[in-house]
Amino acid sequence: MKKGQRIYYLAAAMLLLANVATAQDKKREAQLRTVRGVVTDKSDNPLSGSVVFLKNMRTNSVRSSYTDDTGSYRFSGLDPNADYELHAEKDNAKSTTRTVSSFDSRKDIVLNLKVDKKKS
Repeated sequence: MKKGQRIYYLAAAMLLLANVATAQDKKREAQLRTVRGVVTDKSDNPLSGSVVFLKNMRTNSVRSSYTDDTGSYRFSGLDPNADYELHAEKDNAKSTTRTVSSFDSRKDIVLNLKVDKKKS
């Protein structure tokens, strides 16, 4: 095999591997989940500036996010093989803790949280 042919085959093999890696990344991305919702008070008024905590029960890592002006929050890129717990807090008040199960096959999960006056 000549040098030019070897370079051609090497380049073709590298391109093929890059395509396989990209396809695997896209497949993994398609499997990731999103949890989103709205945080409200007892009267169903949206609570902007609430802190929503999301805990990965397998790794015990916690992510947090503030709600926007409409009380909305969103966590994306979540592992479909992990269970999660989430709750919201605002002004020393806390919502009940909700669970997202790894057995739930939905990719887009909507969980609305209601913050009560008393901190649980």
